Amino acid sequence: MAAKTPLITVLGSLNIDLVSYVPHHPLPGETLTSNSFAVSPGGKGANQAVACAKLSRSRTHTTSSTTSPSPSFTTTTTSSGETARIRMLGAVGADTYGDILTANLASHGVDVSGISSSDRALKTGVALIIVDQPTGQNRIILSPEANHSLTPSQFTSLPGPRPDLLIMQLEVPLPTVLAALQAARNATPGPVPVLLNPAPAQELPAEAYEGLAHLIVNETEAAVLAGVPESELESKDGLARVGDTFLGRGVSNVIITLGGRGVFYMSAAGGAGEKRGLVPAEKAEVVDTTAAGDTFVGQYALEVVGGAFDIAVAVKKANRAAARTVEKLGAQDSIPWRDEL
Repeated sequence: MAAKTPLITVLGSLNIDLVSYVPHHPLPGETLTSNSFAVSPGGKGANQAVACAKLSRSRTHTTSSTTSPSPSFTTTTTSSGETARIRMLGAVGADTYGDILTANLASHGVDVSGISSSDRALKTGVALIIVDQPTGQNRIILSPEANHSLTPSQFTSLPGPRPDLLIMQLEVPLPTVLAALQAARNATPGPVPVLLNPAPAQELPAEAYEGLAHLIVNETEAAVLAGVPESELESKDGLARVGDTFLGRGVSNVIITLGGRGVFYMSAAGGAGEKRGLVPAEKAEVVDTTAAGDTFVGQYALEVVGGAFDIAVAVKKANRAAARTVEKLGAQDSIPWRDEL
């Protein structure tokens, strides 16, 4: 009997990204003329769902699709033989941007039946992104809109089929995330493992960490959540202390992404790999860092559901996938397919 393909459910945001590529980030009061402008599907939740989908599949062919007055976007037909099934939970507005987001997810093989279309009083979420072209670094302003229509009462239990892993971020209301965390703990016949990527960073109550299987944060998020200055993360000893803080709160696996310094990881149970380590950054020509962290989450999640989990191997593979993402412009378009790694 063939093994059942694992299911990853992503609960999170869906945004349209409005991206300007500029010669430098504007100073206070400065008006800049952008070098180029793009409209594309985004949102940390949707990005991570697409990352899981693309990295679990090989690309077959792509076609550009333009539906006036919508911006053009890429439709990709994927092959069978995926290593995981992906389901998205979220909300969009009853507008053109919402249609684009759900169509794009579906084109990548993501199950969109868990995405609600809000009443017309709410619009689809929007992210204003400014990319400094010389460095590839971005600055982002979020307008949540329909993403904030998701309420805790909708997640007293996890909707739809039981997933093998639940992924969440913090671009939907925190009470909703906490309700879904509790629902995952209370699931039958046993708890559903949760991967939490707490971005944008904000303080979390103690119960958010209890029994949390995977916590993935960057330097800023780690400092905010641990209540330490970012300088604490400049040394291996400091990273270990911060990691121990999260393990002490009940987290099983802690990953701190450090940009050009690499990725630090710690595990409460050593397993087949080492208990802690610092993986060097992959060499890459940085063009745009948008969605690099989401790609990391996607590849790591696939390793979690892929069988015998080894945190060191998972981090190295996720690091490699994220490095490929920064070499291309855009968010979801820059995420590599499985056969591109």
